[in-house]
Amino acid sequence: MRKADRLFQLINLIRSRQPITAEKMAEELGCSVRTIYRYIDDLSVSGVPVYGARGRGYRLHAGYELPPLNLTGEELDALMLGVRMVNSWTGDALSAPARSLANKIEAVVPAQLRERHSRRLFAPDFSNSTESKALWESVYHAVKNSYAIHIDYQASNGERTSRVIYPLGLFYWGGKWTIGSWCALRKDFRDFRLDRIDGFATEREPFPDDPSINLEAYLASVKK
Repeated sequence: MRKADRLFQLINLIRSRQPITAEKMAEELGCSVRTIYRYIDDLSVSGVPVYGARGRGYRLHAGYELPPLNLTGEELDALMLGVRMVNSWTGDALSAPARSLANKIEAVVPAQLRERHSRRLFAPDFSNSTESKALWESVYHAVKNSYAIHIDYQASNGERTSRVIYPLGLFYWGGKWTIGSWCALRKDFRDFRLDRIDGFATEREPFPDDPSINLEAYLASVKK
């Protein structure tokens, strides 16, 4: 990676995680702490208003803005493919903004780069029906607003159950969406595939008053 690209990456890291220590930046960028100190000096000399507080880490001066974004061809490929995947495999709440974002990106990148890179990777929508998109949309809003939902669910063994769940996140597994949830029936974290949900209703009741029921705890249970 070119030094200029590494410095740009460092600025983005500081801006998004500030205050952040040199040790943490070295871990994120895969370099030594000494290299981070050298990069910080380079940024200061070039006029980037970065400053450090002992024991806390580095910050950028309030109001600092990065210059216009310059994308490589591969970065544009990655960005446009991600946008197209969102458009194809989610609901209207995100697919419409994804299309708008794609138009904005293609409007500002150089024509030569756009022609060579932005139209060669695709995410076709072969399977998402109107009903499945509507279900995704409903679950998305429940996750976003922390609403409980009631589902009729068919397990992999054919067993059918009705239960109230507290959705914590939506996860895409290369063809299937699942809801990472707290299940009121099992009193434990559970995953539910969207394509196995037969009935759905938003309960609009608050989550249980239990600080251990959260996305971080769910993710920790998945890793066990």
